[in-house]
Amino acid sequence: MAESGVNPTAAALLGLLHEGPMTGGQLMAAAERRLSPYWSMTRSQVYRELPVLAEKGLVRLGKPGPRMSQPYAITAAGKRTFSRWLAESPGRDTIRNPVALRVAFGNLHSPTQLKNLHAAANEYHSEALAAVREQVKNAKKEGEAYDASALEFAVAYHKAALSWLKSVQVGG
Repeated sequence: MAESGVNPTAAALLGLLHEGPMTGGQLMAAAERRLSPYWSMTRSQVYRELPVLAEKGLVRLGKPGPRMSQPYAITAAGKRTFSRWLAESPGRDTIRNPVALRVAFGNLHSPTQLKNLHAAANEYHSEALAAVREQVKNAKKEGEAYDASALEFAVAYHKAALSWLKSVQVGG
């Protein structure tokens, strides 16, 4: 953990709460909408971090809503912690690509498995590239230059993945 005392998932939640109070479900939807092209968070991570953030005084709980949904709001301490997190070194990237891992063991695949893996990866990256390009266009239209810049990373990633897939040997 860094000097701010929060991990990247907690920091992402604090960043999203700058938009206003949200329930865990709303935070998941906001993370999916804004961050998913380049940063993944699971529902269990979100619901694990929220009580920790509350215990540290970085968020406060609001009045329960329908179906006992609990809204969270960022506190002044949460804003200071988030600012410290922003100023810290991000550290090194962690690359974990499940397709590349499987390709590394390509000699142990059947030809059909490898072809199916390749086809599915091509389809996924093609669809994801089209979707994230649309998000970039919308972010630019809405004047969200920083969101657009972060989304451009996802555009480059999917283009690179598609380019790499062209070099993958799928025939025996």
